Amino acid sequence: MNIAFSPCPNDTFVFHAWAHGLVENAPKLNVTFADIDITNGLAADGAGPEVLKISYAALPWVLERYKLLPCGGALGRGCGPLVLTRKGPGAVKHPKELSGRRIAVPSERSTAYLLFRLWAAQQVPGGPSEIVVMPFDEIMPAVRDGQIDAGLVIHEARFTYPSYGLHMLTDLGNWWESDTGLPIPLGAIIARRDLDSEAISGWIRSSLQYAWDHPTASRDYVLDHAQELSPEVAKSHIDLYVNEFSMNLGEDGYAAISALLNRAAAEGLVPAVAPELLR
Repeated sequence: MNIAFSPCPNDTFVFHAWAHGLVENAPKLNVTFADIDITNGLAADGAGPEVLKISYAALPWVLERYKLLPCGGALGRGCGPLVLTRKGPGAVKHPKELSGRRIAVPSERSTAYLLFRLWAAQQVPGGPSEIVVMPFDEIMPAVRDGQIDAGLVIHEARFTYPSYGLHMLTDLGNWWESDTGLPIPLGAIIARRDLDSEAISGWIRSSLQYAWDHPTASRDYVLDHAQELSPEVAKSHIDLYVNEFSMNLGEDGYAAISALLNRAAAEGLVPAVAPELLR
């Protein structure tokens, strides 16, 4: 079975056991590592593998062809994207000061971007003047060097931005949770609708349970693909993004996904999604 997911520690932690033949009765996995912006495109084009990790923000474009699985993804609390600015004279120190500024984002088809746009609609009069899409690893240096006014960052940047001398203007996860009372839907696992989604979900859950039962077994696999992260940062990443929602979305998980996509559709950011396609 072909699968595509990111090299981030949460994905390699979840899928390590299955990828290494440690899940009973599961088919052999052929893994492609790809940034989520690439997997979003593969799913939307219909050219992707049978199973993919994509952003929840990309679901409206793929649900006719792919089914959302209730496990394996990234959804939780206290794990949202950050809006960062540089320090010093002329730096942005209040959300209202983002009006008319240039903002860097890692993708325009991501949960982080949807959260930013929904937050900005409330907090930034008139909105930013320009959205600049750039690779996520280039955003913090660009903010630090004054090439852009603010940057939207995700994942391990939560732990590393102080080393760039940057200021956290807002935590979009905290804003979302206080505004909705719901967890933050970040990354989804989807499978082609002509496949046995229950069986695939079972193999993912078995792989995750193995990872939890044998916490050191995946260490080398995780670090080999962790893009030079230290073991401490990789562990913090896993602890933050792999949680009970990774095993089962549950009612709170589905409510969070619906809330995000419905709000985004109301703002014209994504197509409307029929509720029955989410289950």
